[in-house]
Amino acid sequence: MQSFPSELLEQLRLHLEEEKKKLVAQMSDLAAQDPFSDPNRANDNAASDSEASEESSHDRFAAMLDELQVKLSNIDDALTRIGNGSYGFCTNCEQMIDMDRLAILPTATLCLSCETKKKGK
Repeated sequence: MQSFPSELLEQLRLHLEEEKKKLVAQMSDLAAQDPFSDPNRANDNAASDSEASEESSHDRFAAMLDELQVKLSNIDDALTRIGNGSYGFCTNCEQMIDMDRLAILPTATLCLSCETKKKGK
């Protein structure tokens, strides 16, 4: 089985670790901005229009946090695959994933052919 050059994997690992730090910081910032994170919120007897606005904002923040959590999970999975030597191989057909695809989407787990088949179902 072929493998990726160790220097390339190390650069990728460092890049993914940096992206992970950025995501964690973004998540922390978003969580702090969520109107539901205010401990005094329950006691402020807000008007119903304010309450609706806070609910809407909370839903938006929750959706953004969910999206960032998925990205973080994908990065953690990629870092695990780098560590165990399975990075860059399709989890379906076990062929090497094209380097151009990995350059665009470093967390890819499927080769383009398997991804296309998956989306076609």
